[in-house]
Amino acid sequence: MSTPASDSEAVAAANAALYEALERGDLDAVAERWLDEDISVVHPGWPVISGRGEVMRSYALIMANTEYIQFFLTDVEVSVAGDTALVTCTENILSGGPAEADGSTGPLVGGLVVATNLFRRTAEGAWKLWSHHGSPVLVEREEGEDGGMGEENEGPGNGEGEGGGLTEIG
Repeated sequence: MSTPASDSEAVAAANAALYEALERGDLDAVAERWLDEDISVVHPGWPVISGRGEVMRSYALIMANTEYIQFFLTDVEVSVAGDTALVTCTENILSGGPAEADGSTGPLVGGLVVATNLFRRTAEGAWKLWSHHGSPVLVEREEGEDGGMGEENEGPGNGEGEGGGLTEIG
């Protein structure tokens, strides 16, 4: 029988493996981290997506439109109750779009998302994701403040009030 400490460590490792697969853009590895049925996901700003095919399709769309993504997880908390585990964390995300026409790096955007990841232990003992919910963290900035990360544009369409405090970098 597993101990509570080893269960928490195994869940934390399963959670980290999910984000590592996302960073690599490895859809097969992402799919391997999820249960086979009755799953759901809420990406920031998206409606609830249910069912394995639709959930995997949503990740495929994200990967197809994201040239680069890196997650720095903070505030990670793991709670295990029997064969169910809850992970809450803050996703500090750095992502970028396609390269510019001249070959230079595309724009980089930073943002914060609070995430809840619900895991279930399979009959084989593996911890698999059952549900993921990500909510954007709205970051309020004072006028003229750039946080040392570059200039911010003001007005509609700059992401202000949208996208969870996303800031263009560079």
